Amino acid sequence: MTKMNKLIAMLAALILLAGCSSSQSGGDAGSQKLVVAATAVPHAEILKQVKPILAKEGVDLEIKVFADYVQPNTQVLEKAIDANYFQTKPYLDAFNHERGTNLVIVTGVHIEPFGAYSRKLKSIDQLPDGGTVTLPNDPANGGRALLLLARHGIITLKDPANELSTVKDISANPKQLKFRPLEAAMLPRTLDEVDLALINTNYALAAGLNPAKDALLIEDKDSPYVNYLVARPDNKDDPRIQKLAKALTSPEIKAFIEQKYQGAVLPAF
Repeated sequence: MTKMNKLIAMLAALILLAGCSSSQSGGDAGSQKLVVAATAVPHAEILKQVKPILAKEGVDLEIKVFADYVQPNTQVLEKAIDANYFQTKPYLDAFNHERGTNLVIVTGVHIEPFGAYSRKLKSIDQLPDGGTVTLPNDPANGGRALLLLARHGIITLKDPANELSTVKDISANPKQLKFRPLEAAMLPRTLDEVDLALINTNYALAAGLNPAKDALLIEDKDSPYVNYLVARPDNKDDPRIQKLAKALTSPEIKAFIEQKYQGAVLPAF
């Protein structure tokens, strides 16, 4: 073989190697990379604990953190992201119904007991007549907040079992409370302005609140609002996603949740 032929052969080999390397690190079907959307606390924290477990299984987990509840679903639908981990079934059902989509549950991971917080009150008995209450503006979490208030006799709902109740479904409001539905991520910022704020635990934790100590009202351990790993029908059985589901429900992750969050977040498995 001439020097020129050897050089051509070496260049061809380098090009082939570069092509193989590119396909392994990209997002195609042969890639072992898995991109998952999550909110920062506790979902992304839990996923970080899963990352080394998956690495041993040959899966490179990339975690994308979002501050809202819409983009994680939208980007999974658009196939920009493989799966997400942040939502309850009532929220997922409402999202699918409103948008005509078909995202599906892969596995349940944890429960975040939903709570009511205040910087003005030391107990819920101090809630004043005409007080202002902020709560999530999405149907699932807004309904969840109202159900919590109804269980404690603060309001009465037309249908106490309706998980998607809205302020319009309040049939009795003895204290004449004023309700302000807002984007869930904004609720901790309202604590200095309002009498009571009903806040999802992930946002409460991110704001430095301890649900087990700071909540004036909180769901108990029997809360049905499990947080799920969610994907599309076309990729829910992807081996990478199934490996993630197995890792998220492993004894190691159960122990991490129990030790890290001390009851503010509970394993659902």
